[in-house]
Amino acid sequence: MSAHCMLTGAQPGFGNRISHSHRRTSRRFDPNIQTKRYWLPGEGRYVRLRLSAKAIKTVDAIGVEAAVARIRARGVKV
Repeated sequence: MSAHCMLTGAQPGFGNRISHSHRRTSRRFDPNIQTKRYWLPGEGRYVRLRLSAKAIKTVDAIGVEAAVARIRARGVKV
């Protein structure tokens, strides 16, 4: 559960690691998850969000209030 983005819902993808001899073993593609703290002026407190790098750019574009509203609409507790 640790490699999930709260805003976009990005989670690990799975595939194969292919060696030079073309043997396949399973591998995991983890999203670039970062923990970031934002000031939430509507509630007068800080919130700590686990976001992918793409979601951090989305928060910068739409604002933290709208991003938290989207996160709560997905059913994630903030």
